[in-house]
Amino acid sequence: MILEIIIICLVGTLLHFTYEMSNHNKLVAYFSAVNESTWEHVKIALTPTFIYAIVDYFLLNGNNFFFGKFICLLTIIIMIPLLFYSYSVFTKKSILPIDVTCFYVTITTSQILSNYIMKLNDLGNIYNVVGIMGIIVIFIMYSLYSYFTPKNFIFKDPITKEYGLEGHPCHDHGHKHSHKHNHNH
Repeated sequence: MILEIIIICLVGTLLHFTYEMSNHNKLVAYFSAVNESTWEHVKIALTPTFIYAIVDYFLLNGNNFFFGKFICLLTIIIMIPLLFYSYSVFTKKSILPIDVTCFYVTITTSQILSNYIMKLNDLGNIYNVVGIMGIIVIFIMYSLYSYFTPKNFIFKDPITKEYGLEGHPCHDHGHKHSHKHNHNH
């Protein structure tokens, strides 16, 4: 589990930069952060978690697997915004070391919960059915939100005040090409 957490944290961190490094490739935008919105930081935690879940399916597929992975993904979706908005209420701004810590704490917590659930006695098929349905819904949301971004504060880039790909500092909306680090983890 420790290796899994380290890999997910490292890949998630790298995904913060891959859209920029790819010269803004729209395919890379699918799984990388395209702006500094809170959602994009959730996405870069979800991407390696989805990938590692596929690996785990072949290595661990035991009791409560799908329910455990669903709870893992849901924990990421809830915790990153919760931690970020909780501390920023007091600081009135994003603080990079706190953002990074929140990102890593979220990934660690999500993996611990997932592994705990998978080690429980079999909860029954209904839990895995709920897990499969939940994973599908999360994957659909994940798949759509970079390209069809909801106009909600979680998806709004704090620098450009835009959403999704439009929120990237290089997008043609009057902003110079610079990638300021005002992270919303």
